[in-house]
Amino acid sequence: MLSNTVLLKKQNSYNMRKKYFGFLILGVLLAGYIYVPLPDNVEEPWKIMLLNTFLKTSSYLALFGEILGLNHFMKSMALFSRIQGFPPTSDENITVKDTTFNDIPVRIYVPQQKTKSLRRGLFYIHGGGWCFGSNDYYSYDLLSRWTAERLDAVVVSTNYRLAPKYHFPVQFEDVYTALKWFLDPQNLESYGVDPGRIGISGDSAGGNLAAAVAQQLLEDPDVKIKLKVQTLIYPALQNFDFDLPSYRENAHYPVLSKSLMVRFWSEYFTTDRSLKKAMLSNQHIPLESSNLFKFVNWSSLLPEKFKKGHIYKTPTHGSSELAKKYPGILDVKASPLLADDSKLRGLPLTYVITCQYDVLRDDGLMYVTRLQNSGVRVIHNHVEGAFHGTLAFLFTKVGYRAANQYINWLHENL
Repeated sequence: MLSNTVLLKKQNSYNMRKKYFGFLILGVLLAGYIYVPLPDNVEEPWKIMLLNTFLKTSSYLALFGEILGLNHFMKSMALFSRIQGFPPTSDENITVKDTTFNDIPVRIYVPQQKTKSLRRGLFYIHGGGWCFGSNDYYSYDLLSRWTAERLDAVVVSTNYRLAPKYHFPVQFEDVYTALKWFLDPQNLESYGVDPGRIGISGDSAGGNLAAAVAQQLLEDPDVKIKLKVQTLIYPALQNFDFDLPSYRENAHYPVLSKSLMVRFWSEYFTTDRSLKKAMLSNQHIPLESSNLFKFVNWSSLLPEKFKKGHIYKTPTHGSSELAKKYPGILDVKASPLLADDSKLRGLPLTYVITCQYDVLRDDGLMYVTRLQNSGVRVIHNHVEGAFHGTLAFLFTKVGYRAANQYINWLHENL
């Protein structure tokens, strides 16, 4: 009897060791999946790793579903991102409601405090690679709410139709339609907005659309009201050259890899995967359009500190057929950096945010240089140790600081 008891204890001990070993192996595998090497100047790296784990897992699942023929990659990513959706919720300071501007869905934030003077107005455009994203995402809702309260401003956060169902120029046209409706003097009056204190803002793909519609307004004789400021938050501004130093250095960093950004650009124009393949090899611009490369030549437009010994490679020209099938790749409405200097000169005071570890960093830097060369007043806020999407990550110290800097700048200049 004593012998059986000893054997039983030994068996239980052996089983426990197996469980502990199994948990240890599982923990090591999980840690290996979550861990990603990050630069030394990144604050709160564990938060970035956890965020990257969610994004990476979503991307793997979406890619797996696409390989199996279950759903388009971008449609799955849009579905996963819907967990961020937040209903319009008013509080004691801000009234929030969803409505439409000329059939385009918008969310409006209006301070509840009564005022005898007209308020500032800000038109905000969300990011998401033209493929997903919404004005009801919690991070966008919170940023718009903060902006409305701190500035005592009316904030309009717009939606627009998305790829892959809709392609360029639908996204541009939706945003421009909503903006023009807002800028109508009668509509501004109904919301109590000062027509001399209106700004436009957008992040990532939204920054692209903000820059593009700001340029378009200059050529529209029907719009009499001018923007006072534009704020471009880590904007995507050109699809001509995917071999910029920022693409080389940050190709595999968290949040936005080079391959994902190239796919966003290709999906903006078409679901034809041949365009993505040509873009990845930087062979999608035809010879007859080579004159446009001067507008995005980083060797002459980037400050020296961002060149870091990189050697400029003249892009290899691609087939004319792609440009004929998808002319949007050559359109200034898709790539605001292609605008000539005469078009840039009329733009308003501009605030540009770039992030150190972002493939889109150099797009913003080149636009800063081109605007300055054209005589436009520009304030550039380069956020060290930050990744793409920083202002959406308000749970991080660097994101919270950048958001406050952005709102403070608007408070002083709008």
